Amino acid sequence: MWTLFEPIHDVTYFTPEALAAFQAAGLKGFWRGYFAGRAAPLGPVGAAPVVASFFNFAPGMVARALPDVWQRATPEDTLRARVEGATEALARLLADQPEAAIAEAADLLQAAAADIEPGGRVLGAANAALPTPQEPLARLWQAATTLREHRGDGHIAAVVAAGLTGREMLVWRAAHDLSRETAQPARGWTDEEWDATTRRLTELGWLDADGRPTETGRAGHREIEAATDRAAAGPWGAVDVDRLRALLEQMAAACRAVMPMNPIGLPEQGKAS
Repeated sequence: MWTLFEPIHDVTYFTPEALAAFQAAGLKGFWRGYFAGRAAPLGPVGAAPVVASFFNFAPGMVARALPDVWQRATPEDTLRARVEGATEALARLLADQPEAAIAEAADLLQAAAADIEPGGRVLGAANAALPTPQEPLARLWQAATTLREHRGDGHIAAVVAAGLTGREMLVWRAAHDLSRETAQPARGWTDEEWDATTRRLTELGWLDADGRPTETGRAGHREIEAATDRAAAGPWGAVDVDRLRALLEQMAAACRAVMPMNPIGLPEQGKAS
C-alpha cells in the first residue's frame, strides 16, 4: 500500500504546482517549502523537533530553515498552500481518472487514515488531527499524507530499536539501493560525516571493507522493514484493501511518472521494497 499512496503524497515535493503554491505563500526555494510544509502540522516549531521527527537530516540543514520559515509564512498559511499545490498537481496528473474513482479512493484512504494509532507517531498524529478536506483530490492527498507520516514514524521507531541513527540508516541505504550522490546533498551531511558513518557501519558489520552491504546488514534491514510494516498494518483492517489497490494503481503510476531521482526509496514499479 505504501508504494501506492506514497507517490500521491510526493506530488507536494516534485511538481511545479506545489512549488508555486509555497512560493506564493512566501516560501521561496525548494527547501523552505519542504521543511515548512512537512512541519506545519506541528505548529511554529524550531529545528529540534524537526531534526527528531524527520530523522535523517543534518541538524545544520534543518536549522537553516527553521524557525526562520515562520517569519515568511505562518503554519496556517503553509497548510493552505500545501493542500492547494498538491490538489492542483493531482488535478493535472489524474485528469483522465473518473471522478467517481477518485472520490471512492479518497473515501477509502481517509477511512484508513482515520483508524491510525497516534501513540508514538508524532507526524502521523499531527496530520490526522487536521480537518478533513471536502474536495476529493484534497481529501485523497491529505489521507495519503497522514498514512505516509504514520508509517514513517513507525519506521523511525524500528530503526532506533535496531540501534541505528538516521544518518547510519541513510548511509546504508545509499550503499544498498540509493546513491550517495543523491542522498547526501539532499540530507545535508558533509563528506567527513558521511565517511565517518561509513566506517561506523563497517565496524557494526553492516558494510564490508569496500563499502558494500553485508549479509548482516541485509538481514538487519529486512527486519527493520518487517517491523515497519507491522507497525503500519493497523489501519488497513478498516478498508477493502483489494478495492483500494485497484483504484490507486493507475493514480500512483501517473504521479510516479513526474518524480525525478529522489532519496525517498520507493522501489522500481513492479518490484517489492
